[in-house]
Amino acid sequence: MHKTIYKLFEYVYLVMAAFSIYLVWQNWADNRNRAYLFGFFAVVAIFMFFFKRNFRRKMEERNKNH
Repeated sequence: MHKTIYKLFEYVYLVMAAFSIYLVWQNWADNRNRAYLFGFFAVVAIFMFFFKRNFRRKMEERNKNH
């Protein structure tokens, strides 16, 4: 059960990144500062996806060995 929840939240970060990229595209012409802010959110969300995935895999490997 926990493994499924961890995987779900990994992909929620990707959805947040995609939505942030969409908002960058929407705000680019009108409000560049807001577009840069959402660009930063997209980068952080992608980083968190890879960080959480790596952390989950390490935990699964540790649990498998014990």
